[in-house]
Amino acid sequence: MAKTLELQFGTEFGKSANVTIDNPKEPIDEAAVKSAMEQIIAADIFSTASGNLAVVKGARVVERNVTDYEIN
Repeated sequence: MAKTLELQFGTEFGKSANVTIDNPKEPIDEAAVKSAMEQIIAADIFSTASGNLAVVKGARVVERNVTDYEIN
């Protein structure tokens, strides 16, 4: 099962943008995630088509199951 931590931001133009992290360390420390997201915004290192990241909107862990089939 693949897990990702999805960080959800609002941009300066009112749109949404996500940053995903593969295989997050669990359990998730919500305060640490919020602090890291605020540091990402303050560092102004990500730019999107809808502007720079401006506000923290949320975070979530997404799990997905992938089944590969070998087809010859």
